[in-house]
Amino acid sequence: MNRINKKLSEDRKLLSIYFTAGYPSLNDTVSIIEDLEKNGVDMIEIGLPFSDPLADGPTIQDSSTKALKNGMTTEILFNQLEDIRKTVNIPLIIMGYFNPMFQYGVEAFCKKCQEIGVDGLIIPDLPVDVYHEEYQAIFEKYGLINVFLITPQTSDERIRYIDSISNGFIYMVSSASTTGAKSGFGNEQTEYFKRIDKMNLKNPQIIGFGISNNETFTQATQYAKGAIIGSAFVKYVTNEGINRIDKFVNSILE
Repeated sequence: MNRINKKLSEDRKLLSIYFTAGYPSLNDTVSIIEDLEKNGVDMIEIGLPFSDPLADGPTIQDSSTKALKNGMTTEILFNQLEDIRKTVNIPLIIMGYFNPMFQYGVEAFCKKCQEIGVDGLIIPDLPVDVYHEEYQAIFEKYGLINVFLITPQTSDERIRYIDSISNGFIYMVSSASTTGAKSGFGNEQTEYFKRIDKMNLKNPQIIGFGISNNETFTQATQYAKGAIIGSAFVKYVTNEGINRIDKFVNSILE
């Protein structure tokens, strides 16, 4: 069983953390992953930096730019993760844009992910139909879960289609904006969370974008299986460095 599915079957709310590989320093990737697991994070999204990250807000865009300047590449990330399964057990997902994967070769990329123990991919700019027609068989061949995003603007019909070809969880974008921390969720977002919850989809949902503290984590997980924190964590390591990750995670799970 894929580690993602195993984790989703646990009877509790899940915390997933996103960070940009190769940031703040090129070789921080592995120690950040190990620290996050040690401090109780359930799942990790490793951001593969890209020069034109359309879905990301300024904090993550900035970390991507710096990671690229630090020298981060797809090949270096794979090298860094070569032995990750000797020390880390929780699900690992690479989140990135399709271009670097396409350049690497989609099948070669998926094969490498399987070899090093990556469990899934999130590719915001890979259309669902293109995935379904051209790449789904490759992902399944290498045991990889592809995670799709939905937003408040996604139609019910489209959501049901995404649900039908998904085999992990659905990434529920909390609002129609780029990534970034918010102070809380308004009525509109809460209604959206409730609407999706009532659809009784076969795949659990994990909410991302705008989760930054215990309050927003608790609000989001009232209606979903878990929540993803990205910008707030990237901001934290920018300001505090990578030695006090425990403090950040504890403040979310308090």
